[in-house]
Amino acid sequence: MVDPDLYNPGNTSDKILTGPPFYLPEFEASYRYIIDVYDVPIRDIAIFIPCAVRKPYSSSPSHRIMHKIIEEVLKPESYHIVIFGTCGVVPAELETMYPYAHYRYMLGKVKDQKIQEDFIQIETERIAGYLKKTRDTYKKRIAYCIGPFREALIRGSEQSGVPIDSILPGRDVIEKVMELDCPFQEGSLNMDEYLEEFYEGLQRVRDLPG
Repeated sequence: MVDPDLYNPGNTSDKILTGPPFYLPEFEASYRYIIDVYDVPIRDIAIFIPCAVRKPYSSSPSHRIMHKIIEEVLKPESYHIVIFGTCGVVPAELETMYPYAHYRYMLGKVKDQKIQEDFIQIETERIAGYLKKTRDTYKKRIAYCIGPFREALIRGSEQSGVPIDSILPGRDVIEKVMELDCPFQEGSLNMDEYLEEFYEGLQRVRDLPG
């Protein structure tokens, strides 16, 4: 059973959590708060982007770049950013809420196949739950992700029956990047090839009818 004290979004503990966060009761409790209690703001477009090592997420170099691109394309009142990944699923405005700013973990460094598989299963369920909750909250949805985060997002969308209008970068661009000499198989979301497509993808989703 989850400790009810962890369900309190006002919890501002300075405790730094380690280990896979998707197993921890703190993250399940916070997820349940978002699903069962939190009023997600109504917006035309939901933008799903991965969590980051640096906390709060918006202070990370990758998120700064993504935010800059988003702000160049979309009006502030038209979109809502949703963070997902090892943290679960969290509206960006809650990024300083415990435990989202209180953990350190990198799934990319984990070689244990069981942990990788557990992440996909747990995150798929959480994404599906969030998409079901927000079925009528957004008109359009776009995601920018690679690797296991992307796999969980696709599965979560299929499980919920709520489509993601655009998932970037596209497979062809990912394959081109994989031919380059990169430390990671699919490279980094900060690569110019990916960021250019993100910019163009935002424009396309913005201009979709609805």
